[in-house]
Formats: sequence, C-alpha cells, structure tokens
Amino acid sequence: MTDSVVLDPVDLHLLRLLQNDARMTYRDLAAQVGVAPSTCLDRVTRLRRAGVILGHQLRLDPAKLGRGLEALLSVQVRPHRRELVGPFVERIRALPESITVFHLTGPDDYLVHVAVADMADLQRLVLDGFTSRPEVARVETRLIFQQWDCGPLLPPRPEGTPAAEPDRTERKSSSESR
Repeated sequence: MTDSVVLDPVDLHLLRLLQNDARMTYRDLAAQVGVAPSTCLDRVTRLRRAGVILGHQLRLDPAKLGRGLEALLSVQVRPHRRELVGPFVERIRALPESITVFHLTGPDDYLVHVAVADMADLQRLVLDGFTSRPEVARVETRLIFQQWDCGPLLPPRPEGTPAAEPDRTERKSSSESR
C-alpha cells in the first residue's frame, strides 16, 4: 500500500473541483479556489507528481461502438502462481473487449469487465479468450443490466472540520451519460 499524502484545504478544494470537471482551466480553478493561477498550476503539478492525480480519462460508450452487451467474468486460475499472473493479466488486457481487470482474493482470482456485441460474441470470448487457456480452471459470467457512476471519490476531510453534504452533481446511469 502506498503512503498517503498530506493535503491542505486548498489541495482538497482543487481535487474536488477537478473531479467534477477535469477540463477546467487553471485560471478558472484558481478563481474558484482563491489562489493565483501560478499557485494553482504549481499545486496541481505537485499533486500529479505525488501520484494523487493519476491522469485524465476519455470515456466511451461501448454500445455506440457496437458493444452493447457488458458482462463481468469471474476467473479462477490454476495453478495460481506468480509467474502466471503477469502474462495472464497482460493477455487479458490486450483483448479489445476487456474494460477492467481486477486481481482478487477469495475463490475467484480475477474479475474482468468486458463489452461485446452480443451473446454469440460473449460466448466466443469466454471460449476462445478464457477457457481455452491452460491456466484457466473456471469462468463464471454475469451479465450487466445497468450500472451507475458513483462518486466522485472525495478526499477525506481534515480532522476537526465539520461534516457537510458531499459535493456531488446529479449523475445519470453510465448507459445514459456515456
């Protein structure tokens, strides 16, 4: 686990604003936080270097790209050894249908979020992309009917500050907002 970073109220305010709109200009950010644009730039740069800000992401709608069926694949790998983990994960990440891969504890070793065109495409992916692999012992498939965005992940409040309502904007389900 990585060490946490000490964040002051200005850092927290910047992060809250950027989570809701990562495309804000430094000038607009600085005005809303009440600091000079150069100070704002320095702070955001420091937060990036410290690994607090991991990057910016463009979100695409899988359905608009012809992949309207999403599923979660629970995968059990046997034997579950270190030398298999890296190559297996890289193979799964290289599949164009893969959205996210999680390495888990418990009876399943991996949870893979995929997007495919239809049931036949999902069957092909499970059979050719997963169960055909010698290290894959079992795959369990769960279809996703609908999903909702949660968050943004707000940084914790400094000790002693009063609890306030979370700064959340109303969000649509991801199938509506993508």
